[in-house]
Amino acid sequence: MYRNVTCGALRSTDIQKEVILSGWVHKVRDKGFVIWVDLRDRYGITQLVFDEERSDKSLLEKAKELGRETVVQIEGTVIERASKNPNIPTGDVEVLVSSLQILNPSALPPFTIEDDTDGGDDLRMKYRYLDIRRNPVKNNLIFRHKVTMEVRKYLSDQGFIEVETPYLIKSTPEGARDFLVPSRMNEGQFYALPQSPQTFKQLLMVGGMDKYFQIVKCFRDEDLRADRQPEFTQIDCEMAFVEQEDILNTFEGLTKYLLKQIHNIDSGDFPRITYDEAMRTYGNDKPDIRFGMKFGELNDLAQHKEFSVFNSAELIVGIAVPGAASYTRKEIDKLIDWVKRPQVGAKGMVYVKYNEDGTFKSSVDKFYDTSDFAQWAERTQAKPGDLICVLSGNGNETRSQLSALRMEMAERLGLRKPDEFAPLWVVDFPLLELDEETGNYHAMHHPFTSPKPGQMELLESDPGAVRANAYDLVLNGNEIGGGSIRIHDKDIQATMFKHLGFTPEEARAQFGFLMDAFQYGAPPHGGIAFGLDRLVAILGGQETIRDFIAFPKNNSGRDVMIDAPATIDEEQLKELHLKLDL
Repeated sequence: MYRNVTCGALRSTDIQKEVILSGWVHKVRDKGFVIWVDLRDRYGITQLVFDEERSDKSLLEKAKELGRETVVQIEGTVIERASKNPNIPTGDVEVLVSSLQILNPSALPPFTIEDDTDGGDDLRMKYRYLDIRRNPVKNNLIFRHKVTMEVRKYLSDQGFIEVETPYLIKSTPEGARDFLVPSRMNEGQFYALPQSPQTFKQLLMVGGMDKYFQIVKCFRDEDLRADRQPEFTQIDCEMAFVEQEDILNTFEGLTKYLLKQIHNIDSGDFPRITYDEAMRTYGNDKPDIRFGMKFGELNDLAQHKEFSVFNSAELIVGIAVPGAASYTRKEIDKLIDWVKRPQVGAKGMVYVKYNEDGTFKSSVDKFYDTSDFAQWAERTQAKPGDLICVLSGNGNETRSQLSALRMEMAERLGLRKPDEFAPLWVVDFPLLELDEETGNYHAMHHPFTSPKPGQMELLESDPGAVRANAYDLVLNGNEIGGGSIRIHDKDIQATMFKHLGFTPEEARAQFGFLMDAFQYGAPPHGGIAFGLDRLVAILGGQETIRDFIAFPKNNSGRDVMIDAPATIDEEQLKELHLKLDL
């Protein structure tokens, strides 16, 4: 028996008990005549004590040699701690050690195993197995487990069945790049790793499973950033005989359940806005509604006043930044520099200070008067003490730039509070997006998304106007889930492929199995997929998913711990019928 109790379990009620503990040496404090050792495992820390009066001399000498992260087993008696530590649950007691066995010594770790470590990101990722011993990482992984178990419980209680789908599938041209796997037994042919189990979950509905879910690994070979990894985990769900309202109610219920179970938050009904309203009001389709700063469009108020910058703009739009009228000119100039950065791309910014006394001070005073600025204030919902920030230019670009400014100001003002949760649904997305370079349309979600009822005929006359029977669930400015009602009719699916530029032969080659399945009584169906990594991070008060993944890749898609991807030898290449031209 390596242990009969864990390092986080002992309390004052255990005094005089004989215990066996195993764990890692966290710290050693040697006073010569007495040695204290903090022993750590996943469950907590227990202080061990060795002293000249009560410990065998050889035991004391052995304790003096202990180094950090050495794995040990001890036996001893629980005693009351003289100097209690209220900061840890075991702080009232310590263990007087009678036996010490070193199970495995440790080399000196490359960084300290502490909550506030001296190890940088790259170093900690290289030694991730050591990083996991630190409380922040360990607790994030435990938190992820808790969320995952609650998801499984809710969906199982709602009648969903968890079904595994294949990882080795066929490459498709839609979406991001696939990761490809060469087939040894089929020369010149390749599997793809799934970007999602989309077609398989639809086939499960054809198969009569009715309610399916899967917590599944997915893979996309795309550029990375803080909230992306080449492999990620989805909560993938599908339901038969449902309309959009059924999906929204079910998965709004899941989100409410998680907020209640994880944070004891009771949520009301989630607001819903259309895609067009989200773009017009917030400049993006995943708005953070924990704070205001809604867009106010100013074209009718600001044009034809001899200010040529505004007169030539497609869109003039502003936000009211709360309490920022007190900004100095130097602070405002820095803000203007911020929006002119390449990452944002604005050419400049007009500002109006709405002073506490009701007066206005602006960078365009000579073109506009007090009555003009009062109208701008009303349109942007500015109050005395606010700073009105105005951008202008091309419609879509300007909205995107102001959206970036809105989020930056919210961050600076502390309005994006991690312990506040503001979910909403965004609905009525465009079915198709126009690629301005090629002039071709592509599916905004995927080619299996159904148009809104009654809009199918618009595909011929005005494809850009067709709205999708699709929906995204947004939480704190992040899309945490998205889905749609699917096409379940073979002819409608063929029409969709045609409008996406597939020839009948190409559609048949790529998706013939699905078209065939639709011939055999496919029920109306729809679903949704949540990004588990992102959902867990946001529920955990963060936005970087890497902190909630046990062994993440870096921003270049590399696993620096095992040094992957890596080259393979010539013999393996031959077996796979591959040849590298270097």
